[in-house]
Amino acid sequence: MAARAQRIILKFGSGILTNPKGNALDRRQFARLTAEVAALVRAGHECLIVSSGAVAAGMAALGLAERPQDLAAKQGCAAVGQARLMQLYAAMFARHRLTVAQLLLTHGDLDSRTSYANARNTLAQLFARRDVVPVINENDSVAVEELNFGDNDRLSAEVALLVQADRLFLLTSVDGVLDADGKVVSEVRDVARVAGLVRQEKGRLSVGGMTTKLQAVKIAAQGGVRAQILNGRTPGLLQAALAGERVGTVFPARRA
Repeated sequence: MAARAQRIILKFGSGILTNPKGNALDRRQFARLTAEVAALVRAGHECLIVSSGAVAAGMAALGLAERPQDLAAKQGCAAVGQARLMQLYAAMFARHRLTVAQLLLTHGDLDSRTSYANARNTLAQLFARRDVVPVINENDSVAVEELNFGDNDRLSAEVALLVQADRLFLLTSVDGVLDADGKVVSEVRDVARVAGLVRQEKGRLSVGGMTTKLQAVKIAAQGGVRAQILNGRTPGLLQAALAGERVGTVFPARRA
């Protein structure tokens, strides 16, 4: 575990939060991930989750086997599923005597000086509580960026800068950035140099692929936040990363 307490942003993509069929939330994954986050909180770290999964939760509630293609239908699923997503987080974190707080943001909120300041002040109060884990999702019922483009990747980077985080972890369904031989690239200092290695495939319920993750880590690293892509299906990687072990792909922060 890291020697000093850190402010950590954890982005959970749809691909690691849903069951193998991709039409419902995976309760076992939620139980494990929340237990690992709870362990970080007990160790003194401040943790914030940027979570996808509302559309998949809505699909299960509405009995849909496949992700809708129509934007309005996706927004309807998100509106139904967001409450279920937060209920599951609340139930899982309650096992560890932690409370969750929900924030729904859009990129427009972070572009507004007033909304930006309000969000930052709210999160500062929640971090000060020490027993609250903020969970942020894009407001999918009124915004379209996450549904169409980024799967919350860029939002997680913007939130990391908003709260002046120390670390950003993007948890996805792959082990990190892979080279031409399929091996994990352990560290990347120049995103442009590895962009050509990226393959475009993604999970059935994932909106963003590795391209959007690279865009996100570039934003974070340029803003002074150390970013790392990890496999969210592999237990123990968060603790290993904080302990300095070589896991996933690291993008060192660029300090001014």
